[in-house]
Amino acid sequence: MEASISPPSGLPVYYAQYCNYDMVTTPITTPLFHSRVLALLSNHITGLKEGRNADNETPTIPGLSPADTTLTPGDITSQLIGYVSPWIDLSSPDPIVYNISRQVLELEISYAAFCGLGNAHCGFGIVVVPGPRLQYGSSHGEGVAQYAHAIKAALALSHFTQILVHMPIMYHPDQDGEDVEGSLSPFARPQYIDEGSKSKHDPLGTWDAWHIIRTTFVPNVKDYSVLTKDHQALIHRYMRLRTPPWILLCDVGPIPGIDNPEATFPRADGLIDANASSDPPFPPTPAEAAELQQQQDQQRRTSKSSKGLTPQLSYIRNLQHRQPSRTMHEQHVTFYQDYLQGPLQPLAHNLESSTYETFEKDNIKYDLYEQAIRKALIDWTQQNKPVSSPHGHIVVAVVGAGRGPLVTRALKASEDASVKIEMWAVEKNPNAFVLLQRHNELEWQGQVHLVRSDMRSWKGPCHPPSSTAPPLRPSSPQTQTNKHYPIDILISELLGSFADNELSPECLDGITPLLNPTHGISIPESYTSYLTPIAAPRLHADILALTPRDPTAPNTPYVVMLHAVDYLSTSPSPPETSPSVAGEPVILPAWSFTHGPPPKQTDPPADGSSSSKENKHNERSARLAFPVPHRGACHGLAGYFEAVLYADVELSTHPLRMERKSRDMLSWFPIYFPLK
Repeated sequence: MEASISPPSGLPVYYAQYCNYDMVTTPITTPLFHSRVLALLSNHITGLKEGRNADNETPTIPGLSPADTTLTPGDITSQLIGYVSPWIDLSSPDPIVYNISRQVLELEISYAAFCGLGNAHCGFGIVVVPGPRLQYGSSHGEGVAQYAHAIKAALALSHFTQILVHMPIMYHPDQDGEDVEGSLSPFARPQYIDEGSKSKHDPLGTWDAWHIIRTTFVPNVKDYSVLTKDHQALIHRYMRLRTPPWILLCDVGPIPGIDNPEATFPRADGLIDANASSDPPFPPTPAEAAELQQQQDQQRRTSKSSKGLTPQLSYIRNLQHRQPSRTMHEQHVTFYQDYLQGPLQPLAHNLESSTYETFEKDNIKYDLYEQAIRKALIDWTQQNKPVSSPHGHIVVAVVGAGRGPLVTRALKASEDASVKIEMWAVEKNPNAFVLLQRHNELEWQGQVHLVRSDMRSWKGPCHPPSSTAPPLRPSSPQTQTNKHYPIDILISELLGSFADNELSPECLDGITPLLNPTHGISIPESYTSYLTPIAAPRLHADILALTPRDPTAPNTPYVVMLHAVDYLSTSPSPPETSPSVAGEPVILPAWSFTHGPPPKQTDPPADGSSSSKENKHNERSARLAFPVPHRGACHGLAGYFEAVLYADVELSTHPLRMERKSRDMLSWFPIYFPLK
């Protein structure tokens, strides 16, 4: 929707907000400026034909005058979004037309930035620029690169202005800018246009053009304006983005009330935007508001059609109101959408309490762990497995205990299963260990044997022969008089976003030999990593911005709540669905790790080398083939994992299985491996 205003009047903005529009676009310059540019270009081309002007000369557009624009800085202007003149042609093959168009773009962008257009909505300026024309004679898309160059140069004019490129979703050669009144395109000289038949219809032509730029409604039976089911799904997806989407309603007609301020008109149902002006210039009195409401109610009762004067807006508001409420998971992750984070390094750094606290909020994960522990305890007793503790209890150890959430869940699982356990907790972080001691005293009633040690150097559970087990084991080396015995159930939460990219499996290698060699159980018992190629232009741009000050940025894996991405590898769509509906993403397993009782000792290698010390047994590689049905730019690989905690208790970040196995789990976001 476009509206032109004459400051200081705020009536267009007031009426648009009353109709429940969130924002209004406005031309930056006037028809008089358009006429000046057309006359300048026409006279110059006539001079070329008559030999008065040199072919390599380009006329210069004088600076804007008050007659060229109605905009001035102010509160009203900051609520508007500028729309660059649609009659320019930044992809013209004629250098003169291109240069004139670029001058217009830069003049308008610069003045819009000065006036602060759009600042009230986002804190920065917003300007919409018409997209490139793709078809010139038999040539297709050859001017997109110069269009991108012009946009890049325009961005440099203001560091606080964002440019939105207005492009159709699908490209139609017959609708390629020729219907814009007063367009500069027809001024392109014949010698710069290859005559011939137009290119065939290319559904992805727009995408190809947009890719170049970013890298350097259907009536229903009641005659309402509605969208297809596929487009509705797309709108629903956009509405769940972290950053509010810009839905520009074009060609919706005049704003009701501007031409006849005395007329009454219905307001589109919905909530007015929080950023909308709360003090319109002419607010109705209570009596006027009551009378207006009565008139509107009467119009609805007597009218055969209640489409109103803003049917497109009413329909979008209806879609907005039908949005399902955000789940707990979505509420938690919205802030993190497409936000690059480096993986945690808990081995190299002692984590802060706030980090532990964030992960402890994930009740889904700990519920699954508790369920797995309870099942393991019940199976152990039902199968009459021998226990390792000299006191006749199942020995349970939580390694990397942190602040103790798994210890609490293990004790609860023991109580629910009516199975007695001997509980051990190992933690190297001296700060977290202080809290563990307090928990043991105040919450666990001294049931837990605490060990402050790196799990890889721990010798295992032990008791001095002449005393009962104390609640605290020192971190100093244990003496020969201590009797060590195996762990029956080993519990850990060492997995990263790609399963094996943080502490596991290497840290577990150091403690797995302490497991009961016959019946020992590791929770988790196995995990598998998964990959799929994605297009992620926003993440790609963010990494490029980081590279000048951090050359390792393109080679660093990032933990990201992926959102504005596209799965490049997808399965074929079901035959009953629309061809425009993409199939499910193809996500392939890369490798797996399994943990349990250590294998029986065999003779060492003849050369005396140790495979375990060299970590060769943990080396993995994979060669994967992904079907990619459509064109696209692969910016990187998305990584996920699945883990079997015990028996049929699993957790997953796999997009196609997470809903079934560990719905609303918060602890792990996907991992993103960028490609240069």
